[in-house]
Amino acid sequence: MRSFIFLFSVIGFLACSNTKSDSTTQMGDVKRPLKYLALGDSYTIGEGVDELDRYPNQLVKRLKDELGMDVEPAVIVAKTGWTVDELETGINDSKSIAPPYDLVTLLIGVNNQYRGRPVEDFKVEFEKMLLRAIGFAGNLPNQVVVLSIPDWGITPFASSKEVDQQKIATEIDQYNQAKKEVCDQYGVFFIDITPYYRSVGATPEMLVADELHPSKLIYSGWAGKLFDQVKTLNLQP
Repeated sequence: MRSFIFLFSVIGFLACSNTKSDSTTQMGDVKRPLKYLALGDSYTIGEGVDELDRYPNQLVKRLKDELGMDVEPAVIVAKTGWTVDELETGINDSKSIAPPYDLVTLLIGVNNQYRGRPVEDFKVEFEKMLLRAIGFAGNLPNQVVVLSIPDWGITPFASSKEVDQQKIATEIDQYNQAKKEVCDQYGVFFIDITPYYRSVGATPEMLVADELHPSKLIYSGWAGKLFDQVKTLNLQP
């Protein structure tokens, strides 16, 4: 009789243990908000526009409003004037980066071109940065999106400096081709925003006060292109 009672007690204990284990598993499966990291320079930090008008923040708002996605505020690591190597330093110094991220965007390179650095050197640096971005995305290249470099040579600022606009355009194209080749190599999405920017970027409503950087209207277009891309990714936290 005592043996029977003991056996019954053991079975009851194991049943309780299994129930507790199942509960823990279910709690572990609770979905967390999606995480987004935006890396870049003045175009990503949104020089001259309000914080909410930066394209990463506009993208987050659209994902929430139009798709009902639960997304954390974008983590933006960017600064006006940064080259690729300066972005690398900024990343190393940042205390806000906490991978893995469900989406990583990268827009960098205009300041390398502005400072007259060879495209060959840029391509090497960009590849290293792209690999780092992929790492931040949990080593999932399809969750990284790269944007092309806008052509600042079309702006009134460039005209006031009497720069060679055709030379700038040629170099920007070379830089963007280098970026696309690296993205294709690693299976990363590349969005070419440069042609449209050249067609509208010099008009007054598309510029901020410095007549160099884009207004929120331009950033809205970039956010829209990213939004269309993100819709195809079926992101799951």
